[in-house]
Amino acid sequence: MFIVMKAIARSQAVESLAKGRGAVQRGHRVPFIVVLTSLAVLDVAPARASAQSPPRGEPLCPAGIAPFASPLCAELVPTPDLLGVTGMLELRAVRSPFGVAVTADGRLRHRLVARIAGLPAPSSLGDYGAYVAWGYDVTMAGERRLGVVRDGEFDLGELPWERFRVVVSAERSSSATARRGRLVLRATSPAALLLAHRDAMGAMNAGAASPASPTASPTESPHVEHAHHAGGWPAPPNDARIAPAPMAHPPPSTAPWRPDTAGAEVREASARRLVDLRDGDTLRLTAGFVRRTIGSRTFVMYGYNGQYPGPLIRVRQGAEVVVRFLNAIDLPSTIHWHGLRLDNRFDGVPGVTQAPVAPGDSFTYRLRFPDAGIYWYHPHVREDIQQELGLYGNLLVMRRARSRVPVHREEILALDDFLAGSEGAYPFGADAPSHALMGRFGNLLLVNGEPSYRLQLPTGSVVRFYLTNVANARIFNLRIPGARLKLVGADLGDLEREEWVESVVIAPAERYIVEARFDAPGEYAMVNAVQWLDHMRGSVRPAVDTMGMITVGRTAAHPDLGASFATLRSNRDVQEEIAPFRRFFDRPVDHTLTLGMRTTGLSPAMVAMLVGVAVPLDWNDAMPMMNAPLSGKDVTWTLTDERGRENMDIHWRFRVGDVVRIRLRNDPAVTHAMAHPIHFHGQRFLVASRNGVPNDNLVWKDTAVLPAGETMELILELSNPGDWMFHCHIAEHLGTGMMGLMTVTR
Repeated sequence: MFIVMKAIARSQAVESLAKGRGAVQRGHRVPFIVVLTSLAVLDVAPARASAQSPPRGEPLCPAGIAPFASPLCAELVPTPDLLGVTGMLELRAVRSPFGVAVTADGRLRHRLVARIAGLPAPSSLGDYGAYVAWGYDVTMAGERRLGVVRDGEFDLGELPWERFRVVVSAERSSSATARRGRLVLRATSPAALLLAHRDAMGAMNAGAASPASPTASPTESPHVEHAHHAGGWPAPPNDARIAPAPMAHPPPSTAPWRPDTAGAEVREASARRLVDLRDGDTLRLTAGFVRRTIGSRTFVMYGYNGQYPGPLIRVRQGAEVVVRFLNAIDLPSTIHWHGLRLDNRFDGVPGVTQAPVAPGDSFTYRLRFPDAGIYWYHPHVREDIQQELGLYGNLLVMRRARSRVPVHREEILALDDFLAGSEGAYPFGADAPSHALMGRFGNLLLVNGEPSYRLQLPTGSVVRFYLTNVANARIFNLRIPGARLKLVGADLGDLEREEWVESVVIAPAERYIVEARFDAPGEYAMVNAVQWLDHMRGSVRPAVDTMGMITVGRTAAHPDLGASFATLRSNRDVQEEIAPFRRFFDRPVDHTLTLGMRTTGLSPAMVAMLVGVAVPLDWNDAMPMMNAPLSGKDVTWTLTDERGRENMDIHWRFRVGDVVRIRLRNDPAVTHAMAHPIHFHGQRFLVASRNGVPNDNLVWKDTAVLPAGETMELILELSNPGDWMFHCHIAEHLGTGMMGLMTVTR
């Protein structure tokens, strides 16, 4: 057994990780932590694998990168007598139509690429003829042969585990089927290197309450709100799947806020209604107070026209309509028509396109619909409050020309979550968003505002689902086990070609159009299947939450659409529309945006707890006792362009007809890097590549998610004049300032 000891300085003040990018809080002193990694030689049956040519793409882990600085990089550490050998293991993204590739149960998929230099001839180490790479889970079980390696770059393929170890050994023959030879290099996946600082925190907080038992059932009182902090803030609701932090945390640096219904009408909420609008029609839309019953609990929330979600607006492509908005809530508000390429003055951005609509006042929006697709509307004032409390609704824009392939039924679903406390909604920050680190994750999952979606169908039914993620921060991995799923479209229309998918990964503000066929009678669960991270325990477990049930009866659906559903179509009209933009894919980058963050005034203990969570994407709030107290006064999420301008200091200028190439980089070296869904107002874009690998199935988008440590290149079409925002669509990140501005002139 070979014991590897690494002393790692875990602090926001670690210069080697910050690389001078403004992530340093000087004066913090955090203990060194010793990590013991045990690599045992195991005799287990291998799976067959072979090294291949590395996939196209740019290196994610450039030479000289500090270990642990990226959730996609792992150092291949040599044995002490081979210190001249260097190596890096890159976790390169697997192609996915969602930008994030996962297994059906929410494990992130990556191809492993090894880059090695300085290896001596195998024979110089003994009776050896080749170097062979092997993969294991974190317990060193389940050995997989990955292939022969030497100096250079090698694609080692995928492993069936999200957390794993890789070992390179010297073997007598390149055909070795089990590891027998001498250990040369070893690496542990970044996601398995979680929370070495946990031990230090235990020492720094001796006597604090111990974490909950790791065997606690997720169904045992999962959400309990504890005693109040000073200042009127309750402790965050506790989920039994998450261990409480063994330290006392101060309340947020902003006062708690709840809706003020004094003197206001509070209506009993009703389910969403369909509103068909024709060219020239007018809709009256009122934001007001509603009383909602979710499960067995009653909450005072907001709603448009007293409905949850707001009215489903269905309109034909090319139409123009009028919406007369009345604000009857206790906060200023606007309506942003997300994804529409509409007239700029009706985009609903306070201080940019209009003044906020004060309580009791009104505003008239005139909307046009140039693109078919699924869209949604929501406020652009304190989205962290108003959207969370129910102000959202969908718009379905039907095609003007080519119709879709027939289905038996269409369902428009808004996927959401809601953070409930013991006294209604968990409070919000009065003058700055709470939950500013990771965003506000709810403890109730909702479909169209309900905790349990229900649908009844005949056998053989084909259903077209229009999915919208309206949550503040949560990314969903939606599955319907037993039903085959076909992805046909996204934000602003159809993909170039349809694809079979096992699940749908959908980030806040994204939309996807999926068709499903239910071949046999029975019950089909609609589930969110993810990997639940516990920051304190440093553990990950599968978590499957049922969001609805689809009951399929024995009567056969008519007509039989089985043959039509089984066909994957290519959309020639989409391909022809996109074709003129392909010449921009190889042009020089016009603008670069780096996604980052900085903190102010955090204690050394808090900083040490935040640093080093090496995951590209968060499925859950893994540390609610640290996330909830951090407000927009403590955390600033940033967009920084190539000239060093930050957030609203960014003001790009374009002309109508310009097509620009924009590179986004999600800096992994900040205190708590995480995935960001980036939204551009009033325009549309194509995701040309991710991590340098070209996208081979394009679709027009207005929002795309970028995991931590990755890069993404967009081809942005500037077709719509005006002043337009671009920003992260995690509501609390936007609330801390993560937004920029661009002006498009004629």
